[in-house]
Amino acid sequence: MKMRIKDFARLCGVSVRTLHYYDEIGLLSPSYVDDCSGYRFYDESSLLRMQEILFYRELDFSLKSINEILSSPNYNKEKALEKQKKLLILKKERLERLISAIDFSVKGENVMSFFDNSEFEKYKTEAKEKWGNTAAYDEYSEKSKDYSKEKYFSLAEGMDEIMKKFASCMKNDTDVNSAEVQNLVEKLQSYITENYYTCTKEILFGLGQMYVFDERFKGNIDKHAHGTAEYINKAIKIYCR
Repeated sequence: MKMRIKDFARLCGVSVRTLHYYDEIGLLSPSYVDDCSGYRFYDESSLLRMQEILFYRELDFSLKSINEILSSPNYNKEKALEKQKKLLILKKERLERLISAIDFSVKGENVMSFFDNSEFEKYKTEAKEKWGNTAAYDEYSEKSKDYSKEKYFSLAEGMDEIMKKFASCMKNDTDVNSAEVQNLVEKLQSYITENYYTCTKEILFGLGQMYVFDERFKGNIDKHAHGTAEYINKAIKIYCR
């Protein structure tokens, strides 16, 4: 299969300009460019890569993040598709809740609490004001400048292990006030400080809110057990008192 750019764009539901831009940033290049005419052609491998790009775009990943993921030497397509499926299921559940809210609204019932993002917006604004372009960001930039991709993956796995332990505590009905859970919060804070930036209690509190209100963070944490993100947030609130 070999398609000219306009046919490929029509098949994928994107514009020709989008394909030109993807080529420019190294996200998706034509499989072949005719030296004489300059025509760009795409093949089956191009279609498969575009499919992956579109999956990630549906999950609101930035083009830069998608490029980094697909270019990683450790990228595993099968595992990535499984994770994408889980995230899409979470997105589907949210849409179903929105549909239910509309049904209640049609019946004249008050559903404004469902749409109330004021608390999330408050913490997002505070986080931007307190930590955007601050010493914490500068510290992270300096500390991570020599990190290899393997290092990033290793750190991500370490963070995932901490989240897994929180999930285990939750499934065992361990009280968030317990020494075991509070020690885990302290371990989380120390891990961030050691590998990324100095995680003050103020910053930690903001992270706890983000774990709950940011769907991507919540989905990644709740993969261990539904409700883990909220459990961690409650534990962090107690720790930060």
